Amino acid sequence: MSIHDGHRSRLREQFLNHGLGTFADHQTLELLLCYAIPRRDVNPIAHRLMKHFGTLAAVFEASMQDLLEVEGVGEHTASLILLVTELGRRYQIDKAKPGQILAGTEEMGAYILPLFHGLTDEVAFLICLDGSLRAIHHEKLAEGSVNAASFSIRRAVETALKRKAVYVVLAHNHPSGLALPNVTDIATTEQLIQALAPLGIRLADHIIVAGDDFVSMRDSGHLVNIEKRLQLG
Repeated sequence: MSIHDGHRSRLREQFLNHGLGTFADHQTLELLLCYAIPRRDVNPIAHRLMKHFGTLAAVFEASMQDLLEVEGVGEHTASLILLVTELGRRYQIDKAKPGQILAGTEEMGAYILPLFHGLTDEVAFLICLDGSLRAIHHEKLAEGSVNAASFSIRRAVETALKRKAVYVVLAHNHPSGLALPNVTDIATTEQLIQALAPLGIRLADHIIVAGDDFVSMRDSGHLVNIEKRLQLG
């Protein structure tokens, strides 16, 4: 057994006995890299990744191209790092399965935040609810790096009708900004309300996400003001 094999074994044993709570950030990367790069000291690569990106979160949010710029990181290693991020997102989404009652803002936030886990582009989701405010379906409406979530109002309406929704919640993220509605967000909300109203479907809320933070347009008064202006309140 080489000195590197012994170090790897100690890292794995430390993780199995104590979890990642006892690990420094570079050690966390080091343990992961052990599974991508056999029979080689991965400690220097872990340190180079931390130096290049600054934080552990930034490493896992990096693109393939950015990861490959770090000395010692090949496609196999970069793919594993990207996989970890995607696995985390799939795990979070799996927790946000239909069947939960989203009667309040906190419940909506707990359901919606996992949908945006690890996303760096702007994405819009529609969550369909039944008459008891129980989530029956969620669907991605659009994805892209834009100033405000750009999606087809028609597709949102078709999704709501297909799922026999009584209420819907629109959710989109501001990846590089604050969880505050802008002019385009307000205009989009009004368009969706107008499209759904003749069908007897109500927009329960429009949630804007930024990182681990989110803002409810209903709680902030924007949605209520739109409904009053349209005489739907």
